[in-house]
Amino acid sequence: MIDYYATKSQPITKLMVWQAYKRVKAKRGSGGADGMDWSYLESHTGKELYKLWNRLSSGSYFSQAVKQVGIPKKDGGTRYLGVPTLLDRIAQEVVRLH
Repeated sequence: MIDYYATKSQPITKLMVWQAYKRVKAKRGSGGADGMDWSYLESHTGKELYKLWNRLSSGSYFSQAVKQVGIPKKDGGTRYLGVPTLLDRIAQEVVRLH
């Protein structure tokens, strides 16, 4: 039975999100389909990480669409890569670490 009155359904702490943020930030990389880049995330770190923690710990987090980037192949074809958003990468790192 689901307890709709429970405050948080997942044992994810703010420290876990912060540690994941630091690891993803060290790797850098480009932003995804949401248009958020590192300069925006660094200037709004507290607000964005709090929202991410709240969604992860309450079980209401859903990943966003990935950005499709074409990489040319040697044979003339194109290889497509999916680039997740910065917050999706942080969420994946939280799950991977813990």
